[in-house]
Amino acid sequence: MLLQDKVVVVSGVGPGLGRAIAVQSARAGADVVLASRTESRLVEVAKEVTELGRRAVVVPTDINDEAAVTNLVETAGSAFGRVDTLVNNAFAIPPITDLATVDLDDVRAGFETNVLAALRLTRLFVPALAESKGSVVMINSAVLRHSRRTFGPYKMAKASLLALAQSLATELGPEGIRVNSVAPGYIWADNLKWYFNYLAEQRGITSEEVYAETAATIDLRKLPEPDEIADAVVFFASQLARAITGSCLDVNAGEYHH
Repeated sequence: MLLQDKVVVVSGVGPGLGRAIAVQSARAGADVVLASRTESRLVEVAKEVTELGRRAVVVPTDINDEAAVTNLVETAGSAFGRVDTLVNNAFAIPPITDLATVDLDDVRAGFETNVLAALRLTRLFVPALAESKGSVVMINSAVLRHSRRTFGPYKMAKASLLALAQSLATELGPEGIRVNSVAPGYIWADNLKWYFNYLAEQRGITSEEVYAETAATIDLRKLPEPDEIADAVVFFASQLARAITGSCLDVNAGEYHH
């Protein structure tokens, strides 16, 4: 029960990693505040949390909307009277194309959600986090570790998010707030399963063979599942990480070393 009676706010709650972060936090003893644009999805995850004996508050939120984010902060405070950890998990896929030809407006749109919205949300939660001597966890990506073609706009956004986390760690440290990042690689959830099925159909093989080919290039010969990445978030939120700030933890089963 690493998070016994703590309160964790999770943005970008979807069926994959966002859900896993919320559920694993509840398993560790936390109550959770669930935020995303799709209310029906939030309700489903909230039901899982309450079945674990913890409390959940559903707050439909567009994190690019200042009023909606302010409402999220106020609702979290009024519901639980405290916030111990903010997990910035909300994400918008940047254009997957070369930097030499990408539309700059599309790049700006990606930065708005992936970087500036995380900054906005974090700033609004600073008073509550300072009171609890809490923490922030940014969900980053293994795209930090490579420079493959067409991933330039994606890497730009995530590299900026890493810089944001490190700078906030320095600025907020004197208030007792820790800021860390988790960088997953592959996440074996619905989106990736769909993609592997698509690749399998294109090549006339099974999705199991696509998985095996991919896993063969990774040290642990497996693709991380959402719960395994969520456990790293729980670690950063817990007292086990009380002297860790400004760090980025790769959770990729050994796909990349850093």
